[in-house]
Amino acid sequence: MLEQFKVQPEDEVRVTEENLRKTVEAVFSKMGLDDSDSALGADVLVKADMRGVDTHGVSNMLRSYVTGYGNGELNSHPNWTITRETPATANIDGDRGLGIIVTPKAMDIAIEKAKNVGMGVVTIHNSRHLGMASYHALKAVENDMIGMCMTSCPPGVLPTFGAEPVLGTNPIAIAAPADKEAPFVFDAAMSAVAGNKLGLARRNGTQLLAGWVADHDGSPIMEEVDPPTPGYEGSASSYLLPVGGTRELGSHKGYGMMCLVDILGGILTGGGYGMSPGRPNFGHYVAAYNIEAFMDTKEFKRTMDEWINMLNSSKPAPGHDRVMYPGQPEHEAVIERTEKGIPLHYEVIDWFKDICGELSIPFSLV
Repeated sequence: MLEQFKVQPEDEVRVTEENLRKTVEAVFSKMGLDDSDSALGADVLVKADMRGVDTHGVSNMLRSYVTGYGNGELNSHPNWTITRETPATANIDGDRGLGIIVTPKAMDIAIEKAKNVGMGVVTIHNSRHLGMASYHALKAVENDMIGMCMTSCPPGVLPTFGAEPVLGTNPIAIAAPADKEAPFVFDAAMSAVAGNKLGLARRNGTQLLAGWVADHDGSPIMEEVDPPTPGYEGSASSYLLPVGGTRELGSHKGYGMMCLVDILGGILTGGGYGMSPGRPNFGHYVAAYNIEAFMDTKEFKRTMDEWINMLNSSKPAPGHDRVMYPGQPEHEAVIERTEKGIPLHYEVIDWFKDICGELSIPFSLV
C-alpha cells in the first residue's frame, strides 16, 4: 500500500488479531447474524487487515455494514438459492445477503464442481459488497486450485473520454498456489485508485496523485489534489478514473477491464450490472480451476516457485532494493502484523468504542 494510505505512526493504535476478531464477531451477532455467519464475516474483514488491505478491513467496511443492516439494505438471514445449475456452473440469488457472507459459500460450490469436472464458475445476483476479493480467490488456493473473483460494483468511475461515472471500480482477483513460496495473489480495482482509498487519504490528511481522479467536467486532474469531502459527490476530485488515468497513459485498458467485469460479474448473473440497478446491489463472479485437470499439480507448484524466484531475483530499478510479485507484500504484512498487531487509526478505535457502547458489547480491543 502506498504511503499516503497507511496509518501514520503517531495516529495508529495496534490491536491483536484475536481481539479484533472477537469484537467484529460480536458486532455481526448484534446485527442478527447467526454464529457461523458472524465468524465468517469477521474472518473476511480481519484477514483483509492482516494482509494490509486496510481499504477492505474493519476501518472502512464494518461501519457501512452496520448501517446497511440497520436500514434494511442488508438481509441478516438471506435465503440464498441456486436458480440455475450445470455440472460446472451455478447462478445464485443472494437475497440481499452481504457478499462477504454469501460469496465464500459460492466459492465452495465452485471448488466442489472443479473437483468433479475440472473447473467451476458461480455467479451471484441480488447481493451486496463482498469485501476483499482475494479472500474468495484464496479459498481455491487452499484446495490446490487457481481461484478468480470479480464484482460488478455501483458506478463511481468515468469511462475514457467520459464525464459521467457509469462504471464501478470493478475489482479482479486471481490467486494461484506455489510450492515453497507464498501464493501469487493479484487483487486490484480497475480504477486508477480504489474508491475506499479516498477515505483513507481523508483520514490521514494526504493528497491524491495526478491521474487518479477527474474534475467535475471529466477532465483528468494531472496534479496532486485533496480527496473529496463526503457528501460532495460530483465535485472536483470525486470522479475516479480508470487504470491508466488518461488515454495516452492507457486508461482504455482499465476501462475495458471494467467493462469485462460488468459483463461477467453483472450481466451474466441475470441481475443487471453496476449502474442498473445501481447501489446497493452488487453482482459477483467466482471461479475455481482444478490444476490437476490441466497438468500435474506438484509440477505446477514447483514451476510457480521457479517463476516467482525469477521475478524476485530480477534486477531492481534505481531507488528500489528488490522486485516483488503480487501477493508478496500482503504475505509479509501478515508476518509483521502477527508479531506487532494490526495498526488502526485512533478514529477507528473511537468508532469501535462508540458502537460497542451502543450495542452493549464489552470493549476489549485495547
